[in-house]
Amino acid sequence: MEHKYVKHRIDALDKENYTCKYTLFEGDALMDKLESISYEEEFEKYGYGGCVCWVSCEYNTKENVEIKQEDIELGKDRVVGMYEVVEAYLLAHPRAYT
Repeated sequence: MEHKYVKHRIDALDKENYTCKYTLFEGDALMDKLESISYEEEFEKYGYGGCVCWVSCEYNTKENVEIKQEDIELGKDRVVGMYEVVEAYLLAHPRAYT
C-alpha cells in the first residue's frame, strides 16, 4: 500500500550513541485510527562495517479504537522492507555513506 503523504517529526537524535526518536504525526498512513506512531531506533556496531538496528514502535490510537495484531505485523513488515531497500542501495553504492 502506498501512502499519499506522511509527516514525521524528529524528537531526539544522538549521533554519538547512534539513536533516533521520531514520530509520524500526520498522513494517511495513520488510517484514521491513530493519533501518531512513535519510533525509537538504535544502531549497534556489528562486525566490520556492519550494524544491527533495534526498532520499537508505540501506536497512539484515537479514542475507542483498537489495533489488531495483523495491523501491527503489517506495519512491522513495512519497516523491515524499507530497511532492506536502504541496505541494498548502500551495499551497491558504498560511496554514498563514506
